[in-house]
Amino acid sequence: MAGLGMNQKIKYTDEPIKLGKRLADFLPPPAQLVRKEATVKITLELNRHSLEVMRAHAKRQNVPYQRMLRQLVDEYALKYPGD
Repeated sequence: MAGLGMNQKIKYTDEPIKLGKRLADFLPPPAQLVRKEATVKITLELNRHSLEVMRAHAKRQNVPYQRMLRQLVDEYALKYPGD
């Protein structure tokens, strides 16, 4: 309700609620929202500066740096598929 101040009370009435048009259910079930892709554990050596940069970026985005590195490699593989 526009125009009400913080200290003003809202006046409720017993008017019927007008409902909008019902939409068909288009969302997938929760199990399909998170796709679990097969991964392989590897050992990777990075130079210290590169790792610090990735950790800093990941921290700013509030995500694990391993996930950010994995996404970086995945994007690269999509752009340059086995030339």
